Amino acid sequence: MSMIRLTHMLVPLALAMVTVPAQDTFAQKTNTAQTAEKFDRDYALEATMLGFFAKDGSRNPTLKANKGDRVRITITNGELMTHDIALEKLGIKSKVIIEKGTSTSVTFKAEQSDTYFCSVPGHRAAGMVGSFEVVEGVISNETVAGQLPVKDGQQLNLGFETGDLKNWTATGDAFANALFSSDPSPVHEKEMNIGYEGKYFLSSGGTLNYKQTGTLTSVPFQVAQPFAAFRVSGGALQDTRVEIVTAGDNKVIYHITGQGRATLQPAVVDLQPYLNKEIFIRIVDNETGISQIPYIANDKWAHINFDDFRFYATRPDFPNELKQKDIIILPPLDPVLNAGLSGTEAAKAMTPPTGFKITLAAAEPDIIRPISFTLDSRGRLWVVEGHTYPVRAPEGQGRDKILIFEDTNGDGTLDKRKVFAENLNLISGIEVGMGGVWLGSAPNLLFIPADFKNDKPTGPPQILLDGWGLEDTHEVLNNLRWGPDGWLYGTHGVFTHSNVGKPGAPDSERTKINAGVWRYHPTSHKFEVFAEGSSNPWGIDFNDYGHPFITVCVIPHMYHIIQGARYQRQAGKHFNPYTYDDIKTIADHVHWVGERGPHAGNFRSASAGGGHAHAGAMIYLGNSWPKEYRNDIFMNNINGARLNVDHLTRSGSGYEATHKNDFMAMNDSWSQWLNFKYDASGSVWAIDWYDKNQCHSPNPDVHNKTMGRIFKITHDNDKWVQVDLSKASDMELVNYQLNPNEWYVRQARTILQERGPNKKVHKALKEILAKNPDETRKLRALWTLHVTRGLSEIELADLLSSDSEYIRSWSVQLLTENKSVSPETLKKFVDLAQKDNSKLVRLYLTSGMLRLDPAQRWDVLDALVQKAEDKDDHNLPLLEWYAAEPLAPLDAKRALQLAGKSQFPKMLPYMIQRVEAIGTEESKKVLKDYNKVGKVEGQHENHGTGTAMSH
Repeated sequence: MSMIRLTHMLVPLALAMVTVPAQDTFAQKTNTAQTAEKFDRDYALEATMLGFFAKDGSRNPTLKANKGDRVRITITNGELMTHDIALEKLGIKSKVIIEKGTSTSVTFKAEQSDTYFCSVPGHRAAGMVGSFEVVEGVISNETVAGQLPVKDGQQLNLGFETGDLKNWTATGDAFANALFSSDPSPVHEKEMNIGYEGKYFLSSGGTLNYKQTGTLTSVPFQVAQPFAAFRVSGGALQDTRVEIVTAGDNKVIYHITGQGRATLQPAVVDLQPYLNKEIFIRIVDNETGISQIPYIANDKWAHINFDDFRFYATRPDFPNELKQKDIIILPPLDPVLNAGLSGTEAAKAMTPPTGFKITLAAAEPDIIRPISFTLDSRGRLWVVEGHTYPVRAPEGQGRDKILIFEDTNGDGTLDKRKVFAENLNLISGIEVGMGGVWLGSAPNLLFIPADFKNDKPTGPPQILLDGWGLEDTHEVLNNLRWGPDGWLYGTHGVFTHSNVGKPGAPDSERTKINAGVWRYHPTSHKFEVFAEGSSNPWGIDFNDYGHPFITVCVIPHMYHIIQGARYQRQAGKHFNPYTYDDIKTIADHVHWVGERGPHAGNFRSASAGGGHAHAGAMIYLGNSWPKEYRNDIFMNNINGARLNVDHLTRSGSGYEATHKNDFMAMNDSWSQWLNFKYDASGSVWAIDWYDKNQCHSPNPDVHNKTMGRIFKITHDNDKWVQVDLSKASDMELVNYQLNPNEWYVRQARTILQERGPNKKVHKALKEILAKNPDETRKLRALWTLHVTRGLSEIELADLLSSDSEYIRSWSVQLLTENKSVSPETLKKFVDLAQKDNSKLVRLYLTSGMLRLDPAQRWDVLDALVQKAEDKDDHNLPLLEWYAAEPLAPLDAKRALQLAGKSQFPKMLPYMIQRVEAIGTEESKKVLKDYNKVGKVEGQHENHGTGTAMSH
């Protein structure tokens, strides 16, 4: 859940992975043995996610050797993270190191130039890569000497060798006592290496006095030569920088920061356009580094070090030159306006758009630690108080409660409160309907039968499913929600490992999940993983067309969920080893700034949405807010304390999510909205787990235990209504399927599902399905017919010829619901695959194939893979691969022929790899024959026949 689900904001990703390699004791022993060996080139690098660093500060330095040299490259881990070093062409790799300060190395003979990199997945892409060059002649690091600038016949004090700030003017306190003559200096940590020139260097505070701010400006002087260089180190922060400024018009012509390291490195400036003009140097430190978040440490790199500005006649070449492209800059910390406010003050501090207002609906002591909630058919809020989180209590000692809140007069405050159930254990999700209350309570999915007239349980909690994992209690099953198809949907995080089944079921009857979306049918009691992957989703909702979307953390935040699909994972591997690649985010943006990744962007990303952690998902389908919000998805940004909004637009077979301005800021660092839902009036209720600690911790003492809030967002158009749909007649419930506010639609559908089949209901719904001109109303009728068991397979199959691509596609999903179809229906699927012009329909057909026995998929997939217009689609190529992959063991030759026809360039190499993986004599022969022929009928020229990509 991002409070709860902040998905390891402070923990490096590799540490949180399911398994990490054992500590590299072997590599350390090897290094000890090697110390007696003689090496012509012996390089030592520090390894961090920002790159490999030499002692002179250079990032990913070019390592040189003469041909035939004996070379050793040793890396030492600069952080708690998994790293190694590998050489690409040589194909050698060191052992993996994990602990900070541990080392490992590779040794080899220099025969050819190569690339060195970290082979841990994602690390090379993050920037851990450099060049090894075999060169001729003497390898030297000597550089040409520069000249100090001169003014009025006197050399300027731009290297501080006078021991004072002569020729400089200081403001603020950062440069009051800024000169140092020891390495490290008294204001730097003792293991740091500054590497300054001459007797003195300058620092604006080091790691001791980093809170100080100020500027230091040199006197103006004339550009006497075309190039200049100076030495700089310190924070990679926007507000710790060196600027070169033209004296005439005060224009900054060059600026650079440190790169988050202590060692001074030369920065080279091209001054050719400014020869004979006057410039000055300005050293800026406007960054205090002070964290406004209680548990986030101050940034000690909020300072800058400087030394030795000189002119050069030609561009100087420094082996450890600091280049702009090597610096990954952090933006300034976001201002945090408030923290620890009362409920009333918190509501006042929020800044909703014009026309909206925020009401405090309930606060402590009436509500404490609200972790999940839902709305019933009377518009009341069923809220879980999560007192047990983050540690499940011993059996019988749970402290969680379910409260029912009601606003009886429409003033926005919840003036009626009752307790439905107590002594529950680690509740993480709630939904009501279908005869009772449904609860996520890892390791169980629970059902409490209920008398909703008297709001009383009619029996003890029943365990429907067990085996839900508890490894990471902010990533357990969560966010229960009725889908349009009558299943109960929920989400699940990546670092918790579940093996789900009915109590007592053997492993063979259980289903594994550790990231993704699952569903449970309330009457057939079937459990399925609907789609797998992502990170820690803590929100799911459906749009007007019944398409689900989830919001996640750490990785990009937005996914359109397709049945059977596999999505980008924060960590770990897909259960199917032949996945090879997965479907990525639909968002064209992320909600953090900077290039250091999601965690580094937290508390610095207000301009982009606030950070990487999201909780809640609401696609607004009420009818009173301005139309611009309809079908937009809202999510709370935990670190940024603001409601993000993404606009969803159809694109190809799926969607694209574009960034909209944040709906509002809470302006309070303790604010932690976990979910929000619209009601019968179109207004939105939100639960706030109000806590100074925004990050999950298994330590209960880290979290506040006495606070919680419920807020209501209303628009000027909202008109409060009091409703009780449980008293509505069947025909009234049918008519609610036409209501412009989706709240009525969903509540009425669930009640009709509970009441069961009814011929009058079916007749009325079929009338809507046949005659209503609005596709969304047709869909509502279709879904309600499905949940009330009002459609035969023949009727559904007839809908495959509907004019609406949405009706055709949903008919495919509902026809494959039971994982088998008649031969007649399968024939219609083949016809659709060959002739239907809708990418959406082809997506649902591919998804449907994943539910059918592989032997039934051939003809449909044969047609689908040949659609050239789908080869660049966001979803279809990989979904087609997931559906085609199981064909290899059935008939390897035919599977290769099918892949050879595919317009998706990776289908054939994937299939070759898949056939190789079978490993039987027969499969080897098929591959050999295939390679001998070189091409098979229908294969496209852009496909190679060689083996591809070891995943």
